[in-house]
Amino acid sequence: MESFDCVIVGGGMVGAASALSLANLGLSVAIVEQNQPSSFDNTQPFDLRVSAISLASEHLLTQVEAWSQLQNWRLCPYKRLGVWEHSYSYTEFNATDIQQPHLGHIIENRLIQLSLWQQIKKHKGITTFCPANLLNFSSTDTDVKITLLDNESSTQFEINTKLLIAADGANSQVRKLANIGITGWDYQQSAMLINVETKTPQQNITWQQFFETGPVALLPLPGVSDLGGYASLVWYHKKAEIKRLSSLSNGQLQDEVLQNFPERLGHIKVIGKGAFPLTRRHANTYQKGQVLLLGDAAHTINPMAGQGVNLGFKDVKALQTVISTAIANGESWFQPEVLARYESMRRKDNLLMMSTMDALYTSFSHPSPAVKFLRNVGISVANKVPLLKNKALAYACGV
Repeated sequence: MESFDCVIVGGGMVGAASALSLANLGLSVAIVEQNQPSSFDNTQPFDLRVSAISLASEHLLTQVEAWSQLQNWRLCPYKRLGVWEHSYSYTEFNATDIQQPHLGHIIENRLIQLSLWQQIKKHKGITTFCPANLLNFSSTDTDVKITLLDNESSTQFEINTKLLIAADGANSQVRKLANIGITGWDYQQSAMLINVETKTPQQNITWQQFFETGPVALLPLPGVSDLGGYASLVWYHKKAEIKRLSSLSNGQLQDEVLQNFPERLGHIKVIGKGAFPLTRRHANTYQKGQVLLLGDAAHTINPMAGQGVNLGFKDVKALQTVISTAIANGESWFQPEVLARYESMRRKDNLLMMSTMDALYTSFSHPSPAVKFLRNVGISVANKVPLLKNKALAYACGV
């Protein structure tokens, strides 16, 4: 039976980054994943799932040597972030205000995963079990025995590890098998992702306008289209309305977008669309013995500010710090009391971001004219207090 220091279930962005981060500490790592990311060439259309990668996440991807490949593929830096409900409350955040070259990059999720997997395949300290599924596991005081299914041969096999890491998403099987409960709710809303060609060439700003029914947003994408440039639009609304919009043809959806998005969007052509429901989930604990939860397995957040994967990458960095510090101090890094430091580092920060997003969501969906007036005054005041605005921006960017 093969034994590893760490076994990570889930090879998405967060799981793949954690595999590299821990293997770089000299640990033997195995990663269990059902599907490897498909190959890339620049003629492929944009994926619908994209992320606004913060400066802190960029630093992590650089550390694990995945960033340079992303630069060679496609990504779109943005230097400004605009938010408003009414024009008089427009607030803009700028990278120059916090002495940074940019605020982040818009990147397709699949490309982030693929760039990480390219590094995984070259790393001598990482073993991949793919395509494979987790069937079960059992824990003792010293290790975790894991039963896997090889999806190609349909045979079961077992491996051992000192640490089992769940990076298998919001519906984490590891979390369920470990009997770790969650708290959460559905937001009674869905989000629609719409890839478009824009008459405006590639932009360096991402913006969001708020409505009672939910915000609409633009994320710039790289490249030059026949029309001008590309962008990803995000449309938040009640589930029934998003279902209706999803049933429209691209041409019909284009007309709806032009009627409901701000004029600054300009002319667009819809080239792709998809939708997903909005939920909040938070694990009751991130650790149980020698089982740890990372990323969406531990927490899912309203995507309004695009912080989901950035919080997951912060989890990865925190776990790497905890384990490297323990090794440097001569401690048994896999002991539960050492691993508990990871949750101490991350739970409050994740909860703060989740609560902030919920407060914004509740505030902007409130129909009261008084509340509407106060929130617009609040945005306007924040715009006139540079110290407060820049501190909030630096926190969101992770610098």
